[in-house]
Amino acid sequence: MELQGAGLRRVLVLAFCVAGIWSAYIYQGVLQETLSTKRFGPDGKRFGHLAFLNLAQNVVCLIWSYIMIKIWSRTSGRGGAPWWTYWSAGITNTIGPAMGIEALKYISYPAQVLAKSSKMIPVMLMGTLVYGIRYSFNEYICTFLVAGGVSTFALLKTSSKTISKLAHPNAPLGYGLCFLNLAFDGFTNATQDSLTARYPKTSAWDIMLGMNIWGTIYNMIYMFGLPKGIGYEAVQFCKQHPEAAWDILLFCLCGAVGQNFIFLTISRFGSLANTTITTTRKFVSIVVSSLLSGNPLSTKQWGCVTMVFSGLSYQIYLKWRKLQKLQKKRKPM
Repeated sequence: MELQGAGLRRVLVLAFCVAGIWSAYIYQGVLQETLSTKRFGPDGKRFGHLAFLNLAQNVVCLIWSYIMIKIWSRTSGRGGAPWWTYWSAGITNTIGPAMGIEALKYISYPAQVLAKSSKMIPVMLMGTLVYGIRYSFNEYICTFLVAGGVSTFALLKTSSKTISKLAHPNAPLGYGLCFLNLAFDGFTNATQDSLTARYPKTSAWDIMLGMNIWGTIYNMIYMFGLPKGIGYEAVQFCKQHPEAAWDILLFCLCGAVGQNFIFLTISRFGSLANTTITTTRKFVSIVVSSLLSGNPLSTKQWGCVTMVFSGLSYQIYLKWRKLQKLQKKRKPM
């Protein structure tokens, strides 16, 4: 009975994590699309300062992580990576997301989600060219499905209704920004892994705090310190259009809450479970975006979406099978 109770609690916690990640990030995606396409107020102005979202997100996550450390983490600051060691990852983590958000001026939200789902392509490319890593045939199948789906989706004609909502329609520039976003994210993740290897006592909250300290510093300089900084214009727009300010606050809170559920999932169920949840969330985000925006995807576009997520699902299955083999080897004879 005790084992059944423990198993039920584990299932309930997993369901709680899935609901938390899905609801936080799907709603954040809706808000992100709204801020990039909606016209606010009687004057019908667009919020053209999407990079400001990164600064707002940094500030909210910085405050959030500091509070979480004080409440929950007893070991933070004791043997963990010092905050100043995150300076280089802070640069790429500032530039990368800014490019991803900026891409929404040029391509639709579903196109952005698909492009950002192809993270394995630059990873495998860099692994082959730089480190000489050899990948299995199955891994190449996954990459082919993802790359084929994204590239075909990019080549298909976007509806005129969707194009009319974009600030500056330009598919090559939009996809280029997304892939640069992936490249910077790859460096950020590699640096974080390096820091946790050097400082094993580093907690997830320490990483979140360190990254957002530098993100706040860099974005404050970019937004308010440079001669052509857009920070003042963004603040003025929010004063004139409180609805946009409210959407930005909700956007930031969704990101902070979503990170909480991701950390909980990784600590309780491992990174593979987190990858599965976040991957399926991206697919649901595309469905929700298509329904809410009133711009349904064509049959061919849905075929591309299915192709991409088939590749991602197969990749998750391969990781799960590899993990099962490792666990069997570790079991005592």
